Amino acid sequence: MKKIVLIDGHSILNRAFYGLPDLTNSEGTHTNAILGFLNIMFKILDEEKPEYLTVAFDVHQPTFRHEMFEQYKGTRKSMPDELREQVPIMKEVLRAMGITIMEKPGFEADDVLGTIATSCEQEGFLVSLVSGDRDLLQLASDKIKIRIPKTKKGGTEIENYNTQDVIAAYGVTPKQFIDLKGLMGDTSDNIPGVPGIGEKTASKIIAAYDSIENAYEHIDEIGPAKAKEALKNNHDLAVLSKALATIKTDCEIDFNLETAVLGNLYNEGAYSFFKKLEFKSLLNRFQLEVTHYDSIEDHFKLISELNEAETIFHKLLKQAANETVAGVRFITEAEKVLGLSLTFGDKDIYFIQTEGLITPDYLKDKVTELLNLKITLAVINLKPQLPYIEASEKSRVFDEGIAAYLLNPLNDSYDYDDIARDYLKMTIPSMSDLFGKGTLCLAREEKENEFKAYCCYQSYVAYKAYEKLTETLKQAEMFELFDSVEMPLVYTLYDMETRGIRVNKEALKEYGDKLSVGIKELEVKIYEQVGETFNINSPKQLGVILFDKLRLPYGKKTKTGYSTSADILDKLANEHPVVSMILEYRQITKLKSTYADGLAGYIGEDGRIHGKFHQTIAATGRLSSTEPNLQNIPIRMELGREIRKVFIPEEDYVFLDADYSQIELRVLAHMSGDQRLIDAYRQAQDIHRITASQVFHTPLEEVSSLQRSNAKAVNFGIVYGISSFGLGQGLNISRKEAEDYISRYFETYPRVKQYLDDLVLNGKTLGYVTSYFGRRRPIPELSSSNFMQRSFGERVAMNSPIQGTAADIIKIAMIRVNERLKDLKLRSRLILQIHDELLIETHKEEIEQVSAILREEMLKAADMSVPLEVEVKTGSNWYEAK
Repeated sequence: MKKIVLIDGHSILNRAFYGLPDLTNSEGTHTNAILGFLNIMFKILDEEKPEYLTVAFDVHQPTFRHEMFEQYKGTRKSMPDELREQVPIMKEVLRAMGITIMEKPGFEADDVLGTIATSCEQEGFLVSLVSGDRDLLQLASDKIKIRIPKTKKGGTEIENYNTQDVIAAYGVTPKQFIDLKGLMGDTSDNIPGVPGIGEKTASKIIAAYDSIENAYEHIDEIGPAKAKEALKNNHDLAVLSKALATIKTDCEIDFNLETAVLGNLYNEGAYSFFKKLEFKSLLNRFQLEVTHYDSIEDHFKLISELNEAETIFHKLLKQAANETVAGVRFITEAEKVLGLSLTFGDKDIYFIQTEGLITPDYLKDKVTELLNLKITLAVINLKPQLPYIEASEKSRVFDEGIAAYLLNPLNDSYDYDDIARDYLKMTIPSMSDLFGKGTLCLAREEKENEFKAYCCYQSYVAYKAYEKLTETLKQAEMFELFDSVEMPLVYTLYDMETRGIRVNKEALKEYGDKLSVGIKELEVKIYEQVGETFNINSPKQLGVILFDKLRLPYGKKTKTGYSTSADILDKLANEHPVVSMILEYRQITKLKSTYADGLAGYIGEDGRIHGKFHQTIAATGRLSSTEPNLQNIPIRMELGREIRKVFIPEEDYVFLDADYSQIELRVLAHMSGDQRLIDAYRQAQDIHRITASQVFHTPLEEVSSLQRSNAKAVNFGIVYGISSFGLGQGLNISRKEAEDYISRYFETYPRVKQYLDDLVLNGKTLGYVTSYFGRRRPIPELSSSNFMQRSFGERVAMNSPIQGTAADIIKIAMIRVNERLKDLKLRSRLILQIHDELLIETHKEEIEQVSAILREEMLKAADMSVPLEVEVKTGSNWYEAK
């Protein structure tokens, strides 16, 4: 017997939204409802194995039931914005998977589902109808099973109802369930019911009299007296409630069963969506379309004897004359070397473990030999390997994690299993698949086969994917960027991490103490303003204070209470003095926890912080910093800037800080080719004053500070694709004024407007935009049917080439500065990069020389039609240097 699964789209999305914690992908898109929906759908499909599948959605326009409900008490509860934005994306995902979507204007999804379910039942189908709405129990029969998912203990359980299940649970038949709901009501579905009649009483009445209409014909027989009185006083409401609860099964819909045939859900389009939404846990479902190398693990060999290891290296060295590629990976944990993964042929796949005479030093020496020959070492994520692979900028080493990042900077990781999936069409187990949360050392003892597989896959994938990644980089015209910028940068970042930056522990403690005093003072002031104490750090309690007690505007309910996000509080800043205090409180407590307290935990035995720099996180090409994030130190408030005072050079050294001036605006001038903007920079004029003069039609010498400030906001806003709404909010002016500013700006710099429009157009055509150096930034949002997603994509298209070019320029500069300092064997060293700024710990005898190197290398990092400008400052701490 054929089977069809029908899913109530909005109902399951809603249930998933409230059942899962808030999730967003790296682009800030909320995804929890979509992920929950897919998990429920896959669970159902795995259990049912149907031949047909259809998902129905409500259409957002008045339906006959809405209109009836309006007669009763107004409108339905609005959908949260975080859920609303996921609905169109969910539909796109379903369409990409080839799943039929049904929507019928004028009818709700359950009416459409009721019609399809009844029709399919009549044709002899088994029907599984999936919804969180118990109204659908009225459709249950021997062939129609209602499945209601429930979240329990973090998992999904599903209640199943055929005819007998409904009778057992509610004491009424599915048909009588309509009357039951009519009497008892359902606030979650806006069915009022009869006041004073609950489920037990309603069940007894319908079991005895079969329907609401028959119950009214025997009204004098009904007991208890309270129920009888309630029915007498609410006849119209009871009839209305039954009508609201009744699902139509005869909608005029255009449903073709053949289009609902379940095809290949796991196609390339769906795969792209899953990757974009960062649903890594679901990607293993795409095994049907990838090639499996079932026998590859048969060639994995574990080596623990020195003579065996020597034989393997000898075999590899014999191939060196032919410019061989070898995949390598030191397997380490907590700075302990467990062995070396090595592959140089389809059957030469080894894990050489440290044991006996095979020591870490022996393996390092052997890899050093390889570096000195015509052997290219293919490595996945080189930087953590550099303590063991003693390579340099001139070594023949190919980092496949960096290559994969360049080819698709939207991925959230570039591990061996990701590269195997994306470039070898292989689905292989990840580390967590093999060991769960266990450690490598534990796995070596308890899961020998899994441990061997993990180790061998590391080098096998690197070896196997090298040719494909090289070819793909060249096809994308990014090999030069990879080879001359991203690969040398690996070594520069490693140098910076190794050197670290010195911290004055006493000054850090004093700074924390100062913040603690400020926090306590603010707490007292906030409590005085609102007239009670509460947990200021609790968004829920703060929301109650602001919107229920103080009754401030812009209250925005989420599923956990009122939103008290920064943008909401910024809107409220002029509404009540306590809001500014709360904003300041948040800033100071963030400084205290993240920096005053947080930094102390990162200080090493040498008195320095050795943070991590990442080049595969930001899609634009910018670097990011963690453990700790030294690129995100607040600089807009003086108290935040003061944290820089605790960073100090060692004795006989000073800090030199070199900062590019307006680099992104200069990049915009060059890439747009706008002559007026280019000329302004060539003449070293005040670009913001010039823009103000031209936009506001004011003589240059009469431009006010406010006009210059507003022009500055427009200048930088244009770089980020700012809207009139955003500019208006930023400048506290009307949207019309902001539109006028932007319009006048583009009249002043017409080539800028043309350039930005062309970026969006090309982005839509190609699916990506490129920087001056060829860096690609994919923008799938440009093809979205969702207006908000598409608008976001347009802003990304306008900004990414500019920001990406600026990122490339600073990378080139830092590589060259680092190499110059090392080549000249100077004592000074590059220790930090903060977006457009480089920090050098400079020996006092080398200040003049290093200043010259900084200016020279930073100024010639890019050959553009506008000059780059660099400001170099010196100081006895980072605060003074900046």
